[in-house]
Formats: sequence, C-alpha cells, structure tokens
Amino acid sequence: MRFHLVVLGLLPLAACAVQAAPPPPAPVVMAHPMPMMMHPAPPPLRAEYMPPPPPGPYIWRPGHWEWAGSHYHWVRGHYVRRHPGWHRWVQGHWSPVGLWVPGHWT
Repeated sequence: MRFHLVVLGLLPLAACAVQAAPPPPAPVVMAHPMPMMMHPAPPPLRAEYMPPPPPGPYIWRPGHWEWAGSHYHWVRGHYVRRHPGWHRWVQGHWSPVGLWVPGHWT
C-alpha cells in the first residue's frame, strides 16, 4: 500500500514532465527593404548649360548619371519648383552602398 501512495504522489510530477515544452521562438531575420547592388562608378559629370530660371520659387537640379539596370544614362538638369512648407533642397547623391538617392525637399 505504501508503494501505491508513493506512485500516486509522483503521478502529478510525471504528468508535468510528459507535457511538451513550447518550442523556442524562431530567430528574427531582418530583411533589407531593397537588395543591395553594387554598380561600377558612374562616368564623370557632364557640363551643362543652365538657362535663366523661370519666374517663381525655382531651384536648379543639376544633371546626374542614373543606373538603368545594366548601364548609366544621363538625366539632364532642370529647374524644380519649390513647394510651400519645404525649406531646403537636398541634391541627389550616391549612397555608400551604390544606390542613387534622388534630390528632394526637406
């Protein structure tokens, strides 16, 4: 009888041991929003004629080389109208990983 008491006393502990532990959380892998691509350096900038500005709040956006998937093509400079509430024009530039960041107002 004493054996049955010992076995019955251990039964709740055995039931806890049989339950499966929850699986460990899956590792979180942060994907970059855009695949990083390395391109050859762009050609030297071209000299451009800058015509007189049109009337109004305009700023000159200089020309730049743009990657077209397999080669560069030249995007001519042009005037950009300043938007109300936007204070500063940031020129387009190449990021450290080789991606073109277009010019924009901040």
